[in-house]
Amino acid sequence: GTLKDGRQVAVKSLSAASKQGVREFLTEIKTISLVKHPNLVELIGCCVQEPNRTLVYEFVENNNLDRALLGNRSTNIKLGWEKRSNICTGTARGLAFLHGEAVPHIVHRDIKASNILLDRDFNPKIGDFGLAKLFPEDITHISTRIAGTTGYLAPEYAMGGQLTMKADVYSFGVLILEVISGQSSARTNWGGSNKFLLEWAWQLHEEGKLLELVDPEMVEYPKEEVIRYMKVAFFCTQAAASRRPSMSQVVDMLSKTIRLNEKQLTAPGFFQTSEESSLKKSSIESTSYQFSSAPASITQITPR
Repeated sequence: GTLKDGRQVAVKSLSAASKQGVREFLTEIKTISLVKHPNLVELIGCCVQEPNRTLVYEFVENNNLDRALLGNRSTNIKLGWEKRSNICTGTARGLAFLHGEAVPHIVHRDIKASNILLDRDFNPKIGDFGLAKLFPEDITHISTRIAGTTGYLAPEYAMGGQLTMKADVYSFGVLILEVISGQSSARTNWGGSNKFLLEWAWQLHEEGKLLELVDPEMVEYPKEEVIRYMKVAFFCTQAAASRRPSMSQVVDMLSKTIRLNEKQLTAPGFFQTSEESSLKKSSIESTSYQFSSAPASITQITPR
């Protein structure tokens, strides 16, 4: 749409079936509207006229990361390593701001490629705060019904419903692997077997073949830096939430030449929701943290 001043905007209508109350909706919108950061989509306004609720966001020229990675790739749009690394670091900065500097702190709860919008210069902007939760300073976790997108859910959140900022960190780790591979985390035939992206990436890591995961459309790239980014993804997706870094630490791990302590790196936590699968867990000798192998019951999952 276009405002009276000629400014282009994106208009999103929320489902009339939403269970969120008007007061809660307005409080959350007010909080998000006050959050300003270069890597967050700006919320310009909203309208509540029961049963309809409408959000007005800034317009971004290059749609979203999901479209850029998985859509029909135009010959005019090439996502080289410089753009991809900028997307990763920019998204990390946006999340670090939500987790550490926004007051109250905010957990996005639905970090995925389609919620990372790209401006004309392919700078990333985190969008869609429809599932976001506000965290007051004295709160360490929130018990809530499980919501999010298959392929990005942190195992401990999917199984127990206890939400912390580390759930966003896990989702971001999966996102890094998607950016590098140019493939969806929902794909389950990696390596010619029933493996999904994170699981296949870890297998390649153990075999010393991580570069086989790189998108073939990325002809030239700094190999050591790309491997570093993938290892950061593994830190972000550690099975135990306590072993994952904070997003501010992730920003440093991506943008600074600091040594990664790979001795602390253990297998990621895997989670699937298909009928034939249940929670996959890796054996972690250094911690007693484990997940139930019973089939999971998940509510409000958004398909990719």
